[in-house]
Amino acid sequence: MSRVSCKFDCVVRQITAAVKELLQLAVSLSWGLQLSFVANCIFPILHRPVNSFPLFVGLRYTRARQRTRFISVISLISVIGIALGMTVLITVLSVFNGFQREVRTRMLSAIAHVQISGLGESLRDWQTVAATAAKHPHVVAAAPYVSAQGLLTSGGNVRGTFLRGIDPAQEGKVSEIGAHMLSGTLNDLRSGEYNVALGAPLARALGVVVGDKVVLVAPQGQVTPAGILPRLRQFTVTGIFEIGHYEIDAGLAVVHIEDAQRLYRMDGQVSGVRLKLDDLFLARQVVRELLAQLPPEVSVSDWSRFNATYFRAVELEKRMMSLLLFFIIAIAAFNMVSSLFMVVKEKQADIAILRTMGASPGDVMRIFMVQGTLIGAIGVLCGIVFGILGAINVAAIIAFIENLFHVKFMPQDVYQIADLPSQLQAGDVVLTAVVAFTLSILATIYPSWRAAKVNPAEALRYE
Repeated sequence: MSRVSCKFDCVVRQITAAVKELLQLAVSLSWGLQLSFVANCIFPILHRPVNSFPLFVGLRYTRARQRTRFISVISLISVIGIALGMTVLITVLSVFNGFQREVRTRMLSAIAHVQISGLGESLRDWQTVAATAAKHPHVVAAAPYVSAQGLLTSGGNVRGTFLRGIDPAQEGKVSEIGAHMLSGTLNDLRSGEYNVALGAPLARALGVVVGDKVVLVAPQGQVTPAGILPRLRQFTVTGIFEIGHYEIDAGLAVVHIEDAQRLYRMDGQVSGVRLKLDDLFLARQVVRELLAQLPPEVSVSDWSRFNATYFRAVELEKRMMSLLLFFIIAIAAFNMVSSLFMVVKEKQADIAILRTMGASPGDVMRIFMVQGTLIGAIGVLCGIVFGILGAINVAAIIAFIENLFHVKFMPQDVYQIADLPSQLQAGDVVLTAVVAFTLSILATIYPSWRAAKVNPAEALRYE
């Protein structure tokens, strides 16, 4: 027995040391304070010399006998609850990550990383501003633009539009609209020909295709003896694009920059300059540095400010959803409390016998902590496996449910994208697993402490 006991002790020490090293590695990689608490506070307790006797008895209690079948069913429900909560949480976090990435990527296909504009309707001396901005080490390209609003009409259809005048030769350096053309190219936008490229939803709403004519109504009117009349100009549709971001596709019309300058009487001026960076996440830093170099009458903004409310709403929704799902895991973890209390109640006679045979209160406490920790570990491992599988295959799962019940979970006009993306991040999996396992360990402490406080004489009185 002594050799077996030594082997058990060696195995437990090795497993504990290995898990502690893995968690400490995860701490150094991503989650400092949160995982550090688990690695430095929880595992030093488990790293104390463990007697094979509590481990053996604790593992033995996890196997159901006929009279304890009900307790084992409750333990199984606890495992399923932890695994299910982790599966849903990992999948939901992956969907949120993928949703943010997809919307950001598609949005940046049409908008610039950094945008420089004047305080009025035009940017004075834009060539000098563009040259100064292009000298920044993180700026890859710069291109001028004209921004305006108007109404597009075709037949009886009328749609409001956000008009952008571009230089086709330079636009490809700062945006990816040209790569999303369904028909035609941006090079078809030639000065003086008054051609226009429309987003696919906008073209469908107007009922036009390539080659059709549309009339642009500019809000700036012209004074005539008959009164103020809006300026009208007929354009020929030479291209249709679809970026995948519904709000942009349904409202953007692209024309040549010189045609826009003539229509809106800008006398060769532009609305601003659009910049592309080598790293979009450095946009705020670049904005601060450019503001220090450019004249005070120039306004500089980055891509995160164009839809700041939208991104904040998505981030807030992600945090609240994560908090709610963590409560589900907590409920499942603390469901083990009732299970362990019933085990303690049913095993009072066994506890009393073990105490009379020399088992210490610490041994009794570790017996039931082993049982609860094993239940939590199984639930965590199952949750990790099924959570990763769910995150990887979420698009197929949602498509199957949509086809089965004939519903649409992601209407494009609401969520801007048609498909449900997913981006699995190791940090989310590690954090979820650590929190779930920590809650499982905490749930075992009080029932195990009560088991250690059982009085042998009182327990054996009526046996």
